[in-house]
Amino acid sequence: MRVRGYAGSMTGTGARSGEGQRTERGSAVCDRSLAKAFGFLGKRWNGLLLAALIPGPLGYADLRRAVGTISDSVLAERLAGLTRAGLVLRRVEPGPPLSVEYRLTPAGQALLPAMDELATWAAENLPDEGSCAGAPLGSADPLDGSGGCTEG
Repeated sequence: MRVRGYAGSMTGTGARSGEGQRTERGSAVCDRSLAKAFGFLGKRWNGLLLAALIPGPLGYADLRRAVGTISDSVLAERLAGLTRAGLVLRRVEPGPPLSVEYRLTPAGQALLPAMDELATWAAENLPDEGSCAGAPLGSADPLDGSGGCTEG
């Protein structure tokens, strides 16, 4: 099994403990780094928040509108997690009025090619259920409430 763009091998080790290591259990193969990435990015809203920031920095209210029906508490939690992970930078302008802006860090921007490939794969291989159908990441206006997605 080879993951496109994955530099490790089936038995290779990464620079840090557990990175790039694959463990076989029966016929299943588990890459810890890949599981870690999907565990984090697979949390509801994380991918959409990152995608909303592709065109550039946004304020809190703009991000909320960009991803849709997310609650304030979940949005705050997800943004804090993305910030702790080093994918998003939070900048506070003291004002008045006080303003908070979020932008992708270089690590967050490094995810964009992989996210775009994943979006392309999903458009080609997963059933179209009406939302986000075929929209490339960051292609739509992030303030239109679609989160970079369009109705199909």
